[in-house]
Amino acid sequence: MILASSSTSRQWLVDLYRTMLVIRHTEEELARCHQQGLIHGACHTYVGQEAIASGVCAHLGASDVVFSTHRGHGHALAKGMPPVDLMAELFGKATGCSRGRGGSMHLFSPEIGMLGTSGIVGPCILHATGGGYAFKLARNGQVAVAFFGDGAVNNGAFHEGLNMASIWKLPVLFICENNQFATEVPFSAASGIPDVGRRAVNYGLPGEEVDGNDVLAVHAAAQRAVERARAGEGATLIECKTYRTRAHAEGMGDFTYRTREDVEAWKTRCPIGSFKAVLQAEHGFALADLEAIEAEVRADVAADRKVAEAAPVPVAADASTHVYAQPPRLVVEPAANPSARQITQGQATLEALGEEMEVNGRIFVMGEGIGLRGGNFRTTVGLYDRFGPERLRDTPISERGFVGLACGAAMAGARPVVDFMFADFVLDGWGEIVNQIAKMQFMSSGRLKMPVLLRGCIGIGHSAATHHSGSYYGMLAQVPGLWIAVPSTARDAKGLMKHALRCDNPVLFLEHREILQAKGPVEEGDLEIPFGKARVARVGSDVTVVALGRMNHLCLAAAEELAKEGRQVEVIDPRTVVPLDEQAILRSVAKTGRLLVVDEPAGPCGFASEVAALVARDGFDDLDAPIRRITGVAAPTPYSPSLEKAVVPAVSEIVAALRALLEE
Repeated sequence: MILASSSTSRQWLVDLYRTMLVIRHTEEELARCHQQGLIHGACHTYVGQEAIASGVCAHLGASDVVFSTHRGHGHALAKGMPPVDLMAELFGKATGCSRGRGGSMHLFSPEIGMLGTSGIVGPCILHATGGGYAFKLARNGQVAVAFFGDGAVNNGAFHEGLNMASIWKLPVLFICENNQFATEVPFSAASGIPDVGRRAVNYGLPGEEVDGNDVLAVHAAAQRAVERARAGEGATLIECKTYRTRAHAEGMGDFTYRTREDVEAWKTRCPIGSFKAVLQAEHGFALADLEAIEAEVRADVAADRKVAEAAPVPVAADASTHVYAQPPRLVVEPAANPSARQITQGQATLEALGEEMEVNGRIFVMGEGIGLRGGNFRTTVGLYDRFGPERLRDTPISERGFVGLACGAAMAGARPVVDFMFADFVLDGWGEIVNQIAKMQFMSSGRLKMPVLLRGCIGIGHSAATHHSGSYYGMLAQVPGLWIAVPSTARDAKGLMKHALRCDNPVLFLEHREILQAKGPVEEGDLEIPFGKARVARVGSDVTVVALGRMNHLCLAAAEELAKEGRQVEVIDPRTVVPLDEQAILRSVAKTGRLLVVDEPAGPCGFASEVAALVARDGFDDLDAPIRRITGVAAPTPYSPSLEKAVVPAVSEIVAALRALLEE
C-alpha cells in the first residue's frame, strides 16, 4: 500500500511512481510467462491503466477494502499484494494469494483488504456496496472501493448498486476504468451516453470524469471521494478514461476490433512515462534516481518470478477443502419438552431472529416491506421498533442488488439476513448466490466467511400461481457451499434459525407458507438445533417415509390412517436438505425394509431422487421391496384451486402408495 500524501513530503510521489512500476513490470513479466506456458488459464493484464489503481489505493488504509473484476492484478498490487503472491497464483501454486484456486480472475487477500476479484462482470459493485453497509453499521470509518470496467456500467448491478449506495449514504468509491472496450465491444457501440461519470447525477451522487492516465488527477479525485465517504457524506462515482494497450487477455487477437495505430497512439500517453516527466520537470527529481527506482523494481519482480515458479503446487486433497466453514459449529440438540408453550412456526422464527439480533449487533435484515410493515408473512413484525432502520432495512425491488450487497457485507464482517418474501424471488439473485456467495469460502481458502441467511416462503397453496409457489431446494442443493433448511415444526424452525444465525455458512432457510401458522411446543429461551440431524417424527417398524416441510405433515396424517389398520409407519423429517442426515434414513430403512419418499416439487433430479439414490446405493441389501416416490407433477403451478390440487401430493395418494408398498 502506498503512503497517503503529505504536504511536507515528496515521499508520496515516489510511492506513486514505484507502485505504478511494480504493476507494469509484474504484468509484463506475467505476459512473458503466459507465452512460455507457465500460466495455465487466462491472464488479463493491467498495462496502460496503472495510474488508476495507484492513485486510488494511495488513500486506503489496511482496514479499507477493495473489490475488483477480472482485470484486477493492478488493484491487488496497489493494495499491497506482493508480486510473488500474484505470480504464484497465476502459476497455480499453493503459495498463491488464492492458494492456486483462482488464477488471474479470482484474487483474494483478506489480510490486506483485497476481498476478491470476480470473473463475472458487475458483482464487485454490489460487494463494495455491501462492504460500505457493513462499515456504516459498525460506524468504523472504513471505506469500500469497487473497480470495474466500462462494460459493467450497462449491467444491472451498476444501477442497483449505485442506487442503494445513494439512498443509504454508504462509504463507497465506484471507480469506472473506462478503457474504451468491454472485451471487444467498443463503449461507443454499447452505450447511448458517451461518458460514465455524468450518470452519477441520476442516482443523486457526486460524479467526476478524470484522465485515467494522469495519476495526479486520479489521486486528487480519489482523495475528495475518500474524504466524503469517511465524513459520512456517502458514495462517489469516478470515471477514469484510459486505455489498455495489451489484448483483452494474453493470447487473444487484438486487431479485429481496434487498429494498431490506435494502440500505438495510446502508448505515447503512457501513464508512467507521463508521470516520470512531471516528476522531473515540476518536482525536481533526477532522471538517474527515477531510473534507479525502476531498476530496483525490475530486479525485485524478476526475483519474485523465480520464487513463484519454484513454489509447490497444491496437493490433491485440497481440491475440496473450505467448501463449508471450518471448524464446524458443534451443537447438541436439547431434549424436546412436549409440555412447552404452544406457538406457531412464524412466531418461533421471529423469536429466534429477535433474540439473536439482541446479542449480535452485526445482524441486519434486508427485504421489501420488512421494516415498519413487518414483512408480508409477519417475519419481522416488531423488530423495526426494537432495532431501527439500519438493522431492519426496507429495500428497493432489486433482488440481485441486495443479495450481492449481502455477500459483500458478510465479507466485510457483518451478518446479513435477506428476506425474500417468496422463495421464487431467490431466482432473481441466482447468479450472486451461485457464483459469489456459495463459492466465496472456497475461493478464499476459508479466509473469508459467508454468514448470509437467505429466507423465503415456499410451497403451493392459496392459488398463488406459478411465480409465488416454488420450492427450489432440489436445484439449490446442487450448489456446493450452500446449506438448506426446510423446517416442518415450530420447534425446529426456532432451533434451526438460531443455528443459521450462528454458523459461518450461507443458509437458504425455506419455510412452507401453508404451515406457518401451525402450532407446536417450543421451549422458551435459547434453543439451537444443528443442521444435518434428522428428526424421527413418528416411530414405526413396517415402512419408512421421508418427507420435508408440509409433506411431513401429510405423511403423519397418512401414518395415522394406516395405524388404524395395524400398520406402523416410521416418518423421518430430514429438516435440512444440505447437510442431509444420510445415516438416519439408512437406519430407518434397515429397520423397516421399505422406503417411500414424498416431496412436493416435481420429481426429476430432485430431493426425492437423491434420497432414493442414497438408499439404492448404501441400503440396497436392507430393502424388501422397491423404493417408491411420490412427487409433485412436472408442470408450472396453476392458479385455479381444482388445478392446483391436481399437482400436489395428497394424503389419500400417500396412503395408497404405502398400502401398495406394504403388500410387495
